[in-house]
Amino acid sequence: MNYQANSARYESMSYRRSGKSGVLLPAISLGLWKNFGGEVPFEQSRKMVLRAFDLGITHFDLANNYGPPYGSAEETFGHILKKDLLPYRDELLISTKAGYDMWPGPYGNWGSRKYLIASLDQSLKRMGLEYVDIFYSHRPDPHTPLEETMGALDYAVRSGKALYAGISNYRPEEAKEAISILRRLGTPCLVHQPRYSMIDRWIEDGLLDLLHEEGVGSIAFSPLGRGRLTNKYVLKLEAEESRSSELRLFTELSNFAGNRGQTLSQLALSWVLREGGVTSAIIGASHVSQIEENMQVLSQPPLTSEELTELDSILSHSHIG
Repeated sequence: MNYQANSARYESMSYRRSGKSGVLLPAISLGLWKNFGGEVPFEQSRKMVLRAFDLGITHFDLANNYGPPYGSAEETFGHILKKDLLPYRDELLISTKAGYDMWPGPYGNWGSRKYLIASLDQSLKRMGLEYVDIFYSHRPDPHTPLEETMGALDYAVRSGKALYAGISNYRPEEAKEAISILRRLGTPCLVHQPRYSMIDRWIEDGLLDLLHEEGVGSIAFSPLGRGRLTNKYVLKLEAEESRSSELRLFTELSNFAGNRGQTLSQLALSWVLREGGVTSAIIGASHVSQIEENMQVLSQPPLTSEELTELDSILSHSHIG
């Protein structure tokens, strides 16, 4: 049967403006870092992507080396586009990145203009697209001038291969310079994608304030702490009967979530998406049920100031990171 998108797909999703741009990001985005590569059955990946879109998730986050193997997540997504989502292309926000290891030799890694533009061309071919909506520098390159890396993003936008430019994994000082260079070039930075969760709060040390001041959006990856902020992980720790300090913390957080009628992963998303948090949170998934569970957070009560204070107290007594 031909896929027909859910007519009510926009009713339950919350959309947030990315900085001072015209782009609205879904509060929850779907990342295809793992579980969408060539080693996963195509129908499993297809069901997750289509269910996500049916629930109002319009942003699909990829990178050149997502898989495994490298490139296979983009290939999978390209097949889903061709088979099901092509009629909805203008409703989708598709992003990809380059910056980590991709192919052998001196031109398949980091932040040179040669690598970034060649990688983008390959990504477009794998997905069967004329352009991506966002093209990221996936990480700063300590050996390539930032002007060269940002110049490549500017070229990608001016050539029509991308609509917007973004950066990922940039520290505050690096992000400030990158944003400034892009603004001078006439291609403002749309968004920064950092790692962020209750147990990994480094972006609160200057980066969030910088992005707000500069009018740049933010998309958090690993909001579930790479799978640790889940009930499944708590059960694993209990079974191991080890790492007692970690078990105490995650058990306390799990109990806190349960008292709110949430799973631990839902609590983690509520926290990341709280007022003063980020624009969007990228979730990963291996089953449709995980996407559905995470989406429920949008209909659950937001954390109160008293609850946030209590969570800060719980987390402050932990050295987990």
